[in-house]
Amino acid sequence: MAGSCHVFMLSLIVALSLSSIDMSLAARHLLDTPPAAPPPALTLPTIPSLPQATLPPLPPVPTLPKPTLPPLPSNPMPTLPNPTMPTTPKVTLPPLPSTPLPTIPTTIPSIPTIPTTIPTIPTIPFFSPPPSN
Repeated sequence: MAGSCHVFMLSLIVALSLSSIDMSLAARHLLDTPPAAPPPALTLPTIPSLPQATLPPLPPVPTLPKPTLPPLPSNPMPTLPNPTMPTTPKVTLPPLPSTPLPTIPTTIPSIPTIPTTIPTIPTIPFFSPPPSN
């Protein structure tokens, strides 16, 4: 399965490289050809002039009569009573429960030692081979 994948990838790379050779040869051939004559200039059609539209004159803006407002009263503004804020009772929090803090050990435990001798592995007794005929 992996071999066919590698063969497919190799054939794809070969096909791409061969197609790029043809492209580069075609590009070289285009560069070697003499330049072509420019195409003839296109003539633009003439646009006919549009007729001028005549608008009727706007009517004059009518003048509106000036409204007369009644005079403001000259008596002083009434004063509003100053509202008093109600007093709220003082709120106290209940005391926190007294829990003792855990104690931190002051001594460091000793590090266990690594044995330097390798223990012996017990051997398994083998049976004697059967006698040969």
